[in-house]
Amino acid sequence: MVIVWVNGAFGAGKTTTARELLDLIPNSTLFEPEVIGAALPRLLPPKHLAEAGDDKDLGIWRRLVVDTAAALLAEVGGVLIVPVTLLRQEHRDEIFGGLASRRIPVCHVVLAPAETILRERIAAREAADGQDGELPVRQEASAHIEPYRAALADWLTADAYLVDSTALSPRETAERIAEAVRTGAAGVCEIVQTPQPSAETLAAGVLLFDEEDRVLLVDPTYKPGWEFPGGVVEPGEAPVAAGVREVAEETGLQLSVQPRLLVIDWEPPVPPGYGGIRLLFDGGRLPSDAAARALLPGPELRACRFVAETEAAVLLPPLRYERLRWALRARERGAPLYLEGGVPVG
Repeated sequence: MVIVWVNGAFGAGKTTTARELLDLIPNSTLFEPEVIGAALPRLLPPKHLAEAGDDKDLGIWRRLVVDTAAALLAEVGGVLIVPVTLLRQEHRDEIFGGLASRRIPVCHVVLAPAETILRERIAAREAADGQDGELPVRQEASAHIEPYRAALADWLTADAYLVDSTALSPRETAERIAEAVRTGAAGVCEIVQTPQPSAETLAAGVLLFDEEDRVLLVDPTYKPGWEFPGGVVEPGEAPVAAGVREVAEETGLQLSVQPRLLVIDWEPPVPPGYGGIRLLFDGGRLPSDAAARALLPGPELRACRFVAETEAAVLLPPLRYERLRWALRARERGAPLYLEGGVPVG
């Protein structure tokens, strides 16, 4: 089972090409996530829906795309062809990572016709549609050209098979993609993702500081939101050793001293999560040359930065920030704290 994800700007011809691919890739099925977007007004309160600029900004859309794609493949097998635009790297990482956690590989294909072609297609649609109520759709298509250009110049093609379809018909474009999938030229997108927990987990994070006493935060590819370096403790592994191992794997930094415990936080289960014990350790202050040697970005991280506590409050999800806040207080006092849900107990 595999997914061929056809990405590109609005007007690139993704859906038309995807339908042509059905004739060229044996045992293939078309999945158009637009059906999920169409269902959201029946699922979400109007106010909640109105606050999102785009369906893709909604976590429920991204989760339903992953779950529906996995369910479709379980039902029909073979190859799933998915034509949809993803212009934000964190959305791509979350969706592809969720699929990877279900052991579903993704071949990422980007259609990249010349910008003049995109604008001509939008203009042609405007001329054909006239004043029939399609104006918001056309405006959305035009508004996505600049974000598409920015993504194309930055991350979009780093692990994707790029097809310049400027001079190609949809059939010719599909033939090129089908051949690339068959030969392996369109390889599997390498997204790191751990399997979804099925029970409470024990996780260890390590706080690292720069010479200005700012703390290092990382932006993982495998889950939304900023985080501390660290991860789940493996069976038979000491928590502090897990923290040191995760720091080395994520950043390339080898800690010379054993981190000391700052907080133990019991994270209550909130469906669909299972919660568990979260430990934060003090990894100490890094010299400037060590911080500069961090191997970023990599397969596990999009970015990292040293931040003051006030900036961490903006970047981190609320529970993680509370965990950090009390860890910093414990570091100042020289004594570890026990928390439940980010709140000190006892």
